[in-house]
Amino acid sequence: MESMLNKLKSTVTKVTADVTSAVMGNPVTREFDVGRHIASGGNGLAWKIFNGTKKSTKQEVAVFVFDKKLIDKYQKFEKDQIIDSLKRGVQQLTRLRHPRLLTVQHPLEESRDCLAFCTEPVFASLANVLGNWENLPSPISPDIKDYKLYDVETKYGLLQVSEGLSFLHSSVKMVHGNITPENIILNKSGAWKIMGFDFCVSSTNPSEQEPKFPCKEWDPNLPSLCLPNPEYLAPEYILSVSCETASDMYSLGTVMYAVFNKGKPIFEVNKQDIYKSFSRQLDQLSRLGSSSLTNIPEEVREHVKLLLNVTPTVRPDADQMTKIPFFDDVGAVTLQYFDTLFQRDNLQKSQFFKGLPKVLPKLPKRVIVQRILPCLTSEFVNPDMVPFVLPNVLLIAEECTKEEYVKLILPELGPVFKQQEPIQASNMILLIFLQKMDLLLTKTPPDEIKNSVLPMVYRALEAPSIQIQELCLNIIPTFANLIDYPSMKNALIPRIKNACLQTSSLAVRVNSLVCLGKILEYLDKWFVLDDILPFLQQIPSKEPAVLMGILGIYKCTFTHKKLGITKEQLAGKVLPHLIPLSIENNLNLNQFNSFISVIKEMLNRLESEHKTKLEQLHIMQEQQKSLDIGNQMNVSEEAKVTNTGNQQIDKVFNNIGADLLTGSESENKEDGLQSKHKRTKDLTDTLMDNMSSLTSLSVSTPKSSASSTFTSIPSMGIGMMFSTPTDNTKRNLTNGLNANMGFQTSGFNMPVNTNQNFYSSPSTVGVTKMTLGTPPTLPNFNALSVPPAGAKQSQQRPTDMSALNNLFGPQKPKVSMNQLSQQKPNQWLNQFVPPQGSPAMGSSVIGTQMNVIGQSAFGMQGNPFFNPQNFAQPPTTMTSSSSASNDLKDLFG
Repeated sequence: MESMLNKLKSTVTKVTADVTSAVMGNPVTREFDVGRHIASGGNGLAWKIFNGTKKSTKQEVAVFVFDKKLIDKYQKFEKDQIIDSLKRGVQQLTRLRHPRLLTVQHPLEESRDCLAFCTEPVFASLANVLGNWENLPSPISPDIKDYKLYDVETKYGLLQVSEGLSFLHSSVKMVHGNITPENIILNKSGAWKIMGFDFCVSSTNPSEQEPKFPCKEWDPNLPSLCLPNPEYLAPEYILSVSCETASDMYSLGTVMYAVFNKGKPIFEVNKQDIYKSFSRQLDQLSRLGSSSLTNIPEEVREHVKLLLNVTPTVRPDADQMTKIPFFDDVGAVTLQYFDTLFQRDNLQKSQFFKGLPKVLPKLPKRVIVQRILPCLTSEFVNPDMVPFVLPNVLLIAEECTKEEYVKLILPELGPVFKQQEPIQASNMILLIFLQKMDLLLTKTPPDEIKNSVLPMVYRALEAPSIQIQELCLNIIPTFANLIDYPSMKNALIPRIKNACLQTSSLAVRVNSLVCLGKILEYLDKWFVLDDILPFLQQIPSKEPAVLMGILGIYKCTFTHKKLGITKEQLAGKVLPHLIPLSIENNLNLNQFNSFISVIKEMLNRLESEHKTKLEQLHIMQEQQKSLDIGNQMNVSEEAKVTNTGNQQIDKVFNNIGADLLTGSESENKEDGLQSKHKRTKDLTDTLMDNMSSLTSLSVSTPKSSASSTFTSIPSMGIGMMFSTPTDNTKRNLTNGLNANMGFQTSGFNMPVNTNQNFYSSPSTVGVTKMTLGTPPTLPNFNALSVPPAGAKQSQQRPTDMSALNNLFGPQKPKVSMNQLSQQKPNQWLNQFVPPQGSPAMGSSVIGTQMNVIGQSAFGMQGNPFFNPQNFAQPPTTMTSSSSASNDLKDLFG
């Protein structure tokens, strides 16, 4: 890599130094930037040719430079002769103006080191193309080294030289005197131009008389640059010291021979003994046969033989040469017509451009690109000619690479994309571009597509011409994959929809629907569902073709793997739209069958998808029920296991319950517990029996609700939260035994979490799982407001609860039983009894709950769950009726 960079650096440095040394200080550099050394030309290839640009206009030019270092070996007077000869040639060229002569852009400028002048852009000299690379930079550029002249180039090039000589001989009355490959320049377009007027001779006679051209005798002592090239010089120059226009025609014959023989002249001349060489040449020319001209095309061989005739009068003149059949080649005639195009009117041009597509395939690509394309694009300035020129330009673009298209063609098409006047020409241009849209989108860069090509498509969709709209809609699907998605979504689709809705042409409306159907695959699903399908319902007409177009879009969306229609849209929008359309009177049987077929497919998929969803939901519900049944069975088993433990809890409850119901303030703690033990046990047994009876009654209650809500107990102060598998909610269990029963406990509560189902078994007695804690409040048992039949309601008396004071600390404000008894009837009982339709609460649940209350709240010695330190709330004093025991006996006994 480093060696390559060094080599490149040395090459650039060398070229820069070469240019600098050659042109530095020359006035030409004030107006022109000199670039790379590309070729050589002129007499002896003494002129170095550089590419360049004009600083003010950036116009491309060629800069011819003669470096005076080339003549350092000569004496001063010889140098002066050479400089004078070169100057004379450039000055003559500058004065002459003709399409077949090299055009001078800037006259000759001289500096201390060089001579320089500027011309039209140049490719190389004919000598360089034929293999003479003298005075060229090393290494030789591949553009020149590999250059090959095509037959059409050779024919037309020789024709151009003949036309140039005809101009000089007939119009200017001048003999060029040095027609050689070095003095024939190929410009950048491939045209052959004449230069090198160093030895030209003008006629000395007036214009109305026969021209007479003086000739100088050959002086072998002069420097070679001061003499014409003897290998292309007519014999009369040397042998008879005469020249005429026929002498240039001999030189043309030798050039034609060299062109067909790889640059080799017909005779080699010994410049040291030129007279002897020409005498020998004269003998050979007199015996010149066809065998010496075998490489020359047969149709021009005889003409070349005549041009090389020893007798000048036998040689055809330049005007005659331009008319020989050899130059009637279709390619040469086409190129010649392009060179004279500026002389034609629009009608002649239009006829020529119409026939050009038949000729272009017969021409080499380089000739088309170099010679024909610039002439065609130059006609874009004429709006009336654009519709005739544009098809040929696009035909050439098809044969170009993408790089050639971007460099040579696309810049010229920019103004054409935007042309809108005149209207007729603009419509024709749109049609032509639409037909070649695939070419444009393939070779045009994305930015230029967005800025130039797509706006033209949008303009075509909005054009007043129905033909243009139809063509545009028909070809859009062919290049839809080349359009970027934002442009498709935000610009193209809205215009297609507008064309469909606003047109009065049925063909445009149908083509709009067909176009949308074909480009659906390039859109995303939700855009189609949210934008395209709702648009179908806005189409006003009901013609069968329109309805089938609508059906086609629905079907394409419905069946496409990437798109699809959701079941919600099928049910809510698509089917309600399609079903009424299916019974339109304009539809025939086949069209109706098409509608029904699509509708059935949609209904089948709708049924299948929704049925699958419902089946999945059903399976999930069944799994949930199975899980609930399993939880209930687990709870039943757990209740059986813990049944034995309930007996011990009952004992603890019995030991403590008497203090709650019959405690006296006058008795001390120890005596109170001992004296009430037996009575409390009996009362508890009675309470449990009656609770079982009450629960059994609730089991037989008809039409109970699915669930019941338990309210908190305001007086008891024991809050218990039971979590059941039925609803997984926390419930507060309240004491709802009888309306005549009302008592208070000291204010503390204990949350109990259970997984037992309240309604699992009406006959099983079990203990729920519970977690001991110290909740902040203690709900109370409500007084039962509805007494059972036959029960006696006793008068409530204050009950001495001092036995509990030692357990629960300081007193709370006392609440009388009269306040409890003032609650609304059935308030608490209605909450307790299960609603209609719900499972009855069994006595086992009530027994379990009460056992839990006894175990958790009143367990003392021997109870592992009891710890007085867990109750951080200050103790309270509980008051109740002194006849509570009797009330309970009356209630349950």
